[in-house]
Amino acid sequence: MKGGHGGLMDSIYRRQRHIYDLSRKFYLLGRDGLIADLAPPPGGAVLEIGCGTGRNLIAVGKAWPEARLYGVDISAAMLETARKAVTKAGMADRVVLAQGDGCEFDAAALFGREAFERVFISYALSMIPDWQGALRQAARCVADGGKLEVVDFGQQDRLPKFWKQALFGWLARFHVAPRAELRQAFEGLAADMGGFPHSHVLYRGYAIRGGLIRV
Repeated sequence: MKGGHGGLMDSIYRRQRHIYDLSRKFYLLGRDGLIADLAPPPGGAVLEIGCGTGRNLIAVGKAWPEARLYGVDISAAMLETARKAVTKAGMADRVVLAQGDGCEFDAAALFGREAFERVFISYALSMIPDWQGALRQAARCVADGGKLEVVDFGQQDRLPKFWKQALFGWLARFHVAPRAELRQAFEGLAADMGGFPHSHVLYRGYAIRGGLIRV
């Protein structure tokens, strides 16, 4: 994964990963609310796609101490940081991390299981070129009766126009592109794969939260 999108992510985060969690807490809004709502069943498996530094998985582990935790990311640099963070948090025996493309990873080969009671993606779809492919892959990993939860940048609908222009321009410098069709994508997943979609905007459109309940 030295080239392609993995190589790009490594080049972006090779240095940024050291300050990522400190800086991102001010504008990656809605992550903690998603984690608080995951509520996996006792002993349930939770998978994060685009797990980055491991910050979210550690938070899930603290909130749901009986959950089994898995994370996949395309960036080797970010996974190096995640492994150190997980070990420091005392969760090395609970968290399994693996490198893989969010659009086509083999969950059985990486983790020894194909389905997870909870799958979530936090501010990663806006960085994945084939984000719709990644969303379909995430839905395929959800066990029957399980849930897919996503939070990412919204379209800033009820915020000043200059704010949207400034934010989107700044995000583009880091190859981040908020997905305007995210709500429709949840509905399409439900129609194609079965289940019930949901979505709603947060913070006057700053972020969007949504997902799918599989049946």
